[in-house]
Amino acid sequence: MIVATAIASRDYQDVHHDPSLAAERGSKDVFMNILTTNGLVDRYVTAWAGPACTVKAIRIRLGAPNYPGDTMRLTGTVTALDGDDVEIAVTGVNALGPHVTGTVVVRLRRDEA
Repeated sequence: MIVATAIASRDYQDVHHDPSLAAERGSKDVFMNILTTNGLVDRYVTAWAGPACTVKAIRIRLGAPNYPGDTMRLTGTVTALDGDDVEIAVTGVNALGPHVTGTVVVRLRRDEA
């Protein structure tokens, strides 16, 4: 997944697809890029909010790397409501600690009856 999503997002930095070059740069292996992390956070929140939601903002910060074989557990907490807009604080943690922290704002659409 790490290599495929780096290439799919046109991130050709060698640390995302070449283990030997990643090691030369001090990493134990290739690691996930921010675009993949951003996509996983988006998918996590939209799976909760539903297909009719609109993502208005994603603000994330990376921490510990995600390496091949790592398991990242995403959690979220609603932190603010403003009309149809919902802010969710999201954290993704692996064995090394927090990989990603941030907030996502989505607009929930109400059914028109």
